[in-house]
Amino acid sequence: MTAIKDAVVLVTGGSRGIGKALVEELYARGAGKVYATARDPRTVTHPDAVPLALEVTDPQSVAAAAAQAQDVTVLVNNAGVSVGGPFLTTPVDDVRREFEINFYGPLLVTRAFVPVIERNGGGHVLNVHSVLSWLGNAGSYSATKAALWQQTNSLRLELQPRGIEVTGLHVGYVDTDLTARIDAPKSAAGDVAALALDGIESGAYEVLADDLSRQVKAGLSGELAALYPQLAQ
Repeated sequence: MTAIKDAVVLVTGGSRGIGKALVEELYARGAGKVYATARDPRTVTHPDAVPLALEVTDPQSVAAAAAQAQDVTVLVNNAGVSVGGPFLTTPVDDVRREFEINFYGPLLVTRAFVPVIERNGGGHVLNVHSVLSWLGNAGSYSATKAALWQQTNSLRLELQPRGIEVTGLHVGYVDTDLTARIDAPKSAAGDVAALALDGIESGAYEVLADDLSRQVKAGLSGELAALYPQLAQ
């Protein structure tokens, strides 16, 4: 278990959406310092956060961020993108870009910060997944989140002997600017952030932040037609 109070945390994609809510909740719980990363650090608006430029797909940018944030004990891989769609029609370059940001990005950042966290006595990694890690309804985006889920599962085993715990966060739609045009039930970003940090502090392997995520996870052992009703038509 990892205490948030006095922890030094780095949140990728910390200027908006779930990332911004995580930064706010971290300070509300007494975090000692929070690095909020963004491609343009000027978009980080929290008055206490330390803005940090980071392009998660650029190894040099990742290395520079790790060199600057040598006191980190908790890493939150939140940055992500949804640019693709159906596998048969989405340009392959868009699919590759999604994988670069959603899968390889967290891998590069984690590799860079594991030695930092280890030197600081151990800590925690939180990876932000999606209920779409378990549902193929979003084509290439679903594939990237499924791959990130398995990356998290593997890293949990690799990092345990090094004193670093790993939590995966799964959630459906969250009420942010990115989902403003979607007419569906949404979780409040602050509620998701609070549940995610509860998971870190309790040492949870996974956090299922809404009813949909819990329902889908429970259905993975059932028939495919239960997850994909269109197959029964």
